[in-house]
Amino acid sequence: MRIDTPVILAPMSGVTDLPFRRLAKQQGAGMVVSEMIASWAMIRENRNTLRMAEVDGAGGISAVQLAGCEPRAMAEAARLAVDRGADLIDINFGCPVKKVAVGQSAGSALMRDEAAAGAILEATVRAVNVPVTLKMRTGWDHATRNAPRLARIAEAAGIRMVTVHGRTRQQFYNGTADWDFIAEVKQATRLPVIVNGDILTEDDAAEALARSGGDGVMIGRGCYGRPWFPAQVAQFLRSGKRQAEPSLAAQKALLVAHYAAMLSHFGTEAGLRLARKHLGWYSRGLPGSAEFRATVNGLSEVPAVLALIDRFYDRLIAAGAVRTPPARDPVPAAEAA
Repeated sequence: MRIDTPVILAPMSGVTDLPFRRLAKQQGAGMVVSEMIASWAMIRENRNTLRMAEVDGAGGISAVQLAGCEPRAMAEAARLAVDRGADLIDINFGCPVKKVAVGQSAGSALMRDEAAAGAILEATVRAVNVPVTLKMRTGWDHATRNAPRLARIAEAAGIRMVTVHGRTRQQFYNGTADWDFIAEVKQATRLPVIVNGDILTEDDAAEALARSGGDGVMIGRGCYGRPWFPAQVAQFLRSGKRQAEPSLAAQKALLVAHYAAMLSHFGTEAGLRLARKHLGWYSRGLPGSAEFRATVNGLSEVPAVLALIDRFYDRLIAAGAVRTPPARDPVPAAEAA
């Protein structure tokens, strides 16, 4: 299996649901990955979990990310995901949140137990006939940045690719991603290495690759409200040419299509609530966006939301307004790793 465009949408809890993944892939992302799914919830066939694991059906590779601390459970969850259409299983050794890393001894906690990590990798690889990949951090803390060793363990277990978020678990999303350290992971393994963390512009992607020697990039918060951003990055990396932002009319059309897809996927009540953050991200960088966000967050009827979208966007389109993509997002990404 080959990723022809090595620009990947990161798994982000509460963000990369099926409608967003499908839209990002349609816009040109080389691969998209599901939200992180707990292996035990997958085995129990929890209704919400199965919905999270639904494949996008938009062509290319459909990847499901799993987290857990027990090899047999991870293997069984991987088999279930493949039975439901997953083309690739990604294992999470990077989630820093306390509930996962401390409460469940999963996610980034596994970077502190290389033997347990290896057992999980081996069991999952043996369980399925599709590629298995790994997403991790540089280490638990700065004193134990063992991602290079784990990359070698992953290679020996049959893992096909590793993605490294350039922070330790203890950093969470603070500080800056260390793209230079990821070069040590690249030197430690023959596997393809994907660099992740702080890639918010085309220049960030190019610099991350140059400093890490990586084989591709994974983008998280840079895609908030910009499902077309991976395609822009891919174009820049291929040709050095920048692809213009879609026209404001085209952005509105994508927003409306995304909104409709969320209502269809989650149901009207949940979809209306869950879509609010996406509407806020789409509007950022536009005149009057703060007022738009405040108003839309208080609406509880779909027709009122659609009418507000029309009023807000149509006025700006008529005035020839241009959206300025934010260079930095002050809100930490909800990335799985």
